[in-house]
Amino acid sequence: MTLDFEALSQRDAYAWMIHTITPRPIAWISTISAAGQTNLAPFSFFQGVCSKPPTLMFSGAVNRHGVKKDSVINVGQVPEFVVNIVPFALAEPMNLTATPLPHGESEFEKFGIASAPSLKVRPPRVAAAPVAFECRLDRIIDFGDGPSGSNVVFGRILCAHVDDAVLGADGQIDPAKLDTIGRMGGDNYVRTRELFTVVRPR
Repeated sequence: MTLDFEALSQRDAYAWMIHTITPRPIAWISTISAAGQTNLAPFSFFQGVCSKPPTLMFSGAVNRHGVKKDSVINVGQVPEFVVNIVPFALAEPMNLTATPLPHGESEFEKFGIASAPSLKVRPPRVAAAPVAFECRLDRIIDFGDGPSGSNVVFGRILCAHVDDAVLGADGQIDPAKLDTIGRMGGDNYVRTRELFTVVRPR
């Protein structure tokens, strides 16, 4: 089978991408508006970009009415955000925050998700997240026009909060303790505890 992405509809292209680019890490993004209203939403088009400078990105799709995600709107107003990493234990509350709420209504308050103050940015972090990256906006790049387009947000990592409970005896992250989840296609997720090791050639 060969797929001509130049001939596929946007919906079909999206379906093939999310079912094959797997597993995708999840950025649980917390932001704050200029009016001081907090927002919390998950994004699976998310990745680290580079370590010098330490930079990551997430991408928010524009909805069918041409409206940007609340997270993107907020970052445009207050150019800071927190990327909270999602373990298996937080899968359900993370999923709840994907619920479409009126702009300005806080997912932290709506779904009873405890927050903690950040050190260097204004948006709060998820208190129970095992890792949280405080970021300052670097730039937003828009792809596509109108509905189904996307706003790619790049952020400079200013600091990270790491729960000691997910560290191994060597002081580094223990993947089994971190127990992150990844997004597959549709409503499917994967739990990243089944590991194997391949030594990289030198």
